[in-house]
Amino acid sequence: MQRSPGYEGQRWLEQALADRRAGRLLEDGGSYHMACFVAQQTAEKALKAYLYAQGEEIVVGHSVEVLCRWAAEYDPAFEDLRQKVASLDGYYVPTRYPNSLPDSIPARVYTATVAKEALRLADLVLVFVQERMTIEGGEAGGR
Repeated sequence: MQRSPGYEGQRWLEQALADRRAGRLLEDGGSYHMACFVAQQTAEKALKAYLYAQGEEIVVGHSVEVLCRWAAEYDPAFEDLRQKVASLDGYYVPTRYPNSLPDSIPARVYTATVAKEALRLADLVLVFVQERMTIEGGEAGGR
């Protein structure tokens, strides 16, 4: 069954919002490494929501930076966002795997300060995408 772009975008945005709530719980619980990972996932899913809402049918990849560049093809303002949030890509792998960090583990390396900043960046992406999806589709839908 083919879903409308607005509906598919909304599904991805809803999941991004759910992930963001989980990120707050992880931060509050002291799982800072996982809060950073979930921040990256929140931003990734929000950007995918926007791309699906634009009518893209297959949106693959995990890079926030690359997804922002792609979204900028529809709205050049995503280029400014990209410059602010591309660092979230640094939380995709090293927050989860000990072999990505020399002589330590993610649970020891990531701090409350780092998690708070990662979640702040995820919030920037969420708000940015929500505003654009609302403007373009009436109620978080797409074109």
